[in-house]
Amino acid sequence: MSNSLPVFNQASLSGKKRPIVIGMLVIIIAIIGLILATKPQDFSDSHPGPEVSIVVANGEIGSAIATDLAQQGVVKKASVFVAKLTASQLGLGIAPGVHRIQTHISSTLALTQLLDQKRIADSLVVKEGSTLSDVLKLLHANSALLQADTLPSLKPPIANASHSLEGQLFPLRYSFAPQTTTHEALGQMLGHFLINAKSTGLLNGYEKYSAYQVLTIASMVQIEGDPTNFSKVARVIYNRLKLGMPLQLNSTVQYAANLRGRIGLSNKATQISSPYNTYIHTGLPPTPISNPGADAIASSLKPLDGNWLYFITVKPHDTRFTNDFALFQTWNTLYNNNLASGAFK
Repeated sequence: MSNSLPVFNQASLSGKKRPIVIGMLVIIIAIIGLILATKPQDFSDSHPGPEVSIVVANGEIGSAIATDLAQQGVVKKASVFVAKLTASQLGLGIAPGVHRIQTHISSTLALTQLLDQKRIADSLVVKEGSTLSDVLKLLHANSALLQADTLPSLKPPIANASHSLEGQLFPLRYSFAPQTTTHEALGQMLGHFLINAKSTGLLNGYEKYSAYQVLTIASMVQIEGDPTNFSKVARVIYNRLKLGMPLQLNSTVQYAANLRGRIGLSNKATQISSPYNTYIHTGLPPTPISNPGADAIASSLKPLDGNWLYFITVKPHDTRFTNDFALFQTWNTLYNNNLASGAFK
């Protein structure tokens, strides 16, 4: 009997261990891959961080915006934001300007915040019924814009004898990229007007009325009516024009006398000498008297059928239409009584 220990076959032992080691490595690599694959590619919206400024330049593409978002910690991955932007097809809705956006948020929320114009610093709103003078004041008061000579060389989309921009600055909330001048800002407003004029058919006019005449009518409709009766107010104007009657609209006198916003109009005011005084001049005023919105323009292109010649708002939310002058006089008395009692306050 030998007292020596048994000798193992080293080659046989190595052969058995190698498949086990390789198998374990494959499992480990698979686990790591699974972890990487399931790792969140986007932030959650549960704990957003402080806001940062995201500057969007004119014409900037989505990939550049996404890169900026990722670099500033708004989104986790630029590629995820680009995919979200592509799937939603909302990229063109991101306006130029300085956007205040929260950090550490999902791509979905980042896109929502970029589309929220209230988050854009120094944006301005051109209101329906505003005038060229109103808009110029807004532009000059906006510290983010470079002040420049605004009116020379700007041509109105719809040419007119007065070369006026009045009525052609489309009502909208606007934001502008850094270094935008007031001149360029006005140009953008005129551009939006032209887009709307083409899409609504305004450039084709209405019946015998030119595009500029319809625009002038829409500017009065915007002030005299509200969206529920725009098309009826437009019909009254067309009916009066057809008969050669003075329009006798307070809004045109208020525009001429800088009395906009007043409820009533004195008899003395109706006698002022101005081509905008539709109490003493027949036909349309020489230019629009406000920047009409899309609804007022659409209503002036498709006025409601009717034989009305008179209308009056006897109290808030109660505007009445008729072709009977005696009935109109009765309503006028009711209006004066309501005005005196404070119904319009």
